[in-house]
Amino acid sequence: MKPEILTYIHERPIYRRSIGLLPCNKALNGRAKALRKAGVLSEVIFWRQVRNNTFWSVDFDRQRIIGSFIVDFYVKSLGLIIEVDGSSHDDKQEYDFMREEFLNNLGLAVYRISDFRVKHDLNNVMKELENYIIEKFG
Repeated sequence: MKPEILTYIHERPIYRRSIGLLPCNKALNGRAKALRKAGVLSEVIFWRQVRNNTFWSVDFDRQRIIGSFIVDFYVKSLGLIIEVDGSSHDDKQEYDFMREEFLNNLGLAVYRISDFRVKHDLNNVMKELENYIIEKFG
């Protein structure tokens, strides 16, 4: 069976990935909602670039619960997580490694962007994300 094309980025086809049902700790629903409302500046800036299928017609979810973790952004059709790393990730390398390993074991790809770069170099951040998606899912 031929893989389904999700979209095109710079005339390159991007193929949909089938990811099964993901575990979800429903006890985190309130926390995820609070995080969406709180609106960390860099996440809000990024969200404005990708919401409502504005980034190459790709659907992004914000503050998605996967297992016992809340990820910043999730693209279900690609199995792609985008994390915007700010100061809250300082001194949490071991936790971030364990978390990323859990997500990778579910078949998910994790793409990290620095908080600083989202605020100060957004155009290049978005171009690099395009290139990552082309390389990984094209």
